[in-house]
Amino acid sequence: MMTDLDTFRADTQAWLAEHCPPEMREPLRSDADICWGGRRYDPARNPPQARWLQAMGERGWTVPDWPVAYGGGGLSAAETKVLREEMAAIHARNPLNSFGISMLGPALLKYGTEEQKRDYLPRIARGEIRWCQGYSEPNAGSDLAGLATSAVPDGDDYIVNGQKVWTSYADQADWIFCLVRTSKESKQGGISFLLFDMASQGVSTRPILLISGTSPFCETFFDDVRVPRGQRVHDENKGWDVAKYLLGHEREMISGMGLGDQGENPLVASAIASGVFHTDPLLRAQIAMFEVRAKAFRAMSERFIDELKAGRAHPAQPSMMKYYGTELNKSRHELLMAAGGSDALEWESDRSNGGAAPRTWLRTKANSIEGGTSEVQLNIIAKRVLELPDA
Repeated sequence: MMTDLDTFRADTQAWLAEHCPPEMREPLRSDADICWGGRRYDPARNPPQARWLQAMGERGWTVPDWPVAYGGGGLSAAETKVLREEMAAIHARNPLNSFGISMLGPALLKYGTEEQKRDYLPRIARGEIRWCQGYSEPNAGSDLAGLATSAVPDGDDYIVNGQKVWTSYADQADWIFCLVRTSKESKQGGISFLLFDMASQGVSTRPILLISGTSPFCETFFDDVRVPRGQRVHDENKGWDVAKYLLGHEREMISGMGLGDQGENPLVASAIASGVFHTDPLLRAQIAMFEVRAKAFRAMSERFIDELKAGRAHPAQPSMMKYYGTELNKSRHELLMAAGGSDALEWESDRSNGGAAPRTWLRTKANSIEGGTSEVQLNIIAKRVLELPDA
């Protein structure tokens, strides 16, 4: 006898078989294959990708567990999990990568006004806005509450001045969700959370070059930027509440890099291609141990996500996931470099896809910094989970 969930699974399998293009079931070849949406997105560059995004967006499955009224699919947690499983079974690509989905959306669902939800969330779900995050500043990294970017009231607007740093994809984003100081009377209690268009007069960006030769990071500058007060999320001087809630979702998102690809094992494939798989027993043992750790992390992640959706998650769980997921991702790319032999050191050749392996390996070094340093995450775990005393 089929249950409602069995029926949903069968229907989902049939729908995916019909609507997911074959090209969207192939592994990503480079970052250029990732769909971020936004004003600059050109559907003509990749028609199969555009069809996939449109189909999933119309069904609400870019954000399957969001309410239908806000562009989501209205699915239960169990149905959402089934959808993810069936997409993974056919190696379907994510139809839309979006900081709006992974970070801002959950914060708007919790803290946004009804008008803000109905304005921004459907456009996020359809991939019409590409967002960046304005948190860190030159003198406010781990001590985020020490931020100095100011927002001074001026009639129905705020006038924003200051600088952000490590703003991922700021040079390609349409809008920014930004922490600003609206009061100096309290460090954490004087912060507000604003949304504004990156095309606003007075906004400028400058890319930051990393040792990998490329970078998603930018410096972002605000010079008398006028932002309507209606684009403030939650109460004035209460932005720290929004910021903390959003950071939990960001850390959950970053931890996902530890899961890797569920398709062919790239570690084994690379080691076989370089000829070291059958000649280096130590490397084989390291790959096997990594696979054990990766499977354990996947199981832990599924449990944590289920608990999060059910409202039973420990507040420090995102820190646990973020720490271990980033460590796992760094280990993966260390092993890929070892498994690739001397070929993995190629930096610019066509054969190496422009040095994808070493450039990505170097890029992973930032995993333990972005979204809150590993040291900060370990401190949170020590205090909130292990209940250790302060030093």
